Amino acid sequence: MSRETLKTLFHPFATDTIAVPSSGQRILFLGAEAGFAKPDGFEASLTLVQDFRPEYLRLAAAHLEPVASTEEETFDGALILCSKHKGLSEDRVAEALRRVKAGGTIVVAGAKEDGILPLRKHLDRLGLAPQSMPKYHGVAVWFTVPTDASAAIETLSAKPFKIDGRFETRAGLFSHAHVDDGSELLASRLPTDFDGNAADFGAGWGYLSVMLAEKSPRTNRIDLFEASHQALDHARRNLARNCPNLSARFFWQDLGVEPPKEKYDLIIMNPPFHEGHAAEPSIGAAMIKAAADSLRSGGSLLMVANRGLPYEAALAGLFKHHGETCRNARFKVLWAKR
Repeated sequence: MSRETLKTLFHPFATDTIAVPSSGQRILFLGAEAGFAKPDGFEASLTLVQDFRPEYLRLAAAHLEPVASTEEETFDGALILCSKHKGLSEDRVAEALRRVKAGGTIVVAGAKEDGILPLRKHLDRLGLAPQSMPKYHGVAVWFTVPTDASAAIETLSAKPFKIDGRFETRAGLFSHAHVDDGSELLASRLPTDFDGNAADFGAGWGYLSVMLAEKSPRTNRIDLFEASHQALDHARRNLARNCPNLSARFFWQDLGVEPPKEKYDLIIMNPPFHEGHAAEPSIGAAMIKAAADSLRSGGSLLMVANRGLPYEAALAGLFKHHGETCRNARFKVLWAKR
């Protein structure tokens, strides 16, 4: 998220367009990110909610005491940063409507590429009568919580999805409506005779872990590592539903800076390669480094990547042997061995 968008979010308060929250008031900040500056007079306490581990750690490093989620209610107002995922932005508005008391003000900010203008129109259609102000290459939108927000909450809340009749997901998660094509290709190449301890890096809602457990029923244990707190919750439920006898553990970690504490016989992964709107192959490279450091001698990595991403150089520098298992029009499955 651009620091400019954080400035956009607080701009209506800085210009006295919206009354600055006073001491004793409680403001919910959904999708909170580090780097914001409260305007003069903004004395209300902030509850900073951040589900994405890397941003959570940045907030924690700034001594801002973030939380991954909250069940608190009766906030006096809310601040929301738009996500690039439409469903997640709408769900944050729904959560704010549930947790802010009637008469409180909810302020949402985002860049145009984050979908802030369509969101404003949607809020208007729901009868919330939003006002808006452009600033710092973004738009701030605000509205008052009505006495009865139930209809808007129902419309905006992230809808649950069920994939193949057995995987639970929800709008806003990666590949929430269908199995990702890259993960499906990797699943087709998972071993059928594995019997050691495995890790799933960037596990999402748990698809690859379930596939490994089903293909190799003698798998001893799978540890799932995921940066999204919500995705990890869904992974926990999907593993319990599909593999009730599997030994599995779940870790909310940023593998780039929080390496696993154990060694594994096999690591599987479909690493993300976007940060916001920009492609960032360095994320996958960092996960390859974490995998190399987390494998026992003789252990293997199996990963899928977009065909154009140059991960082979990273594999060559960290593993004794590496190669390509298969590819299709969009993806390639790579292997490496310590």
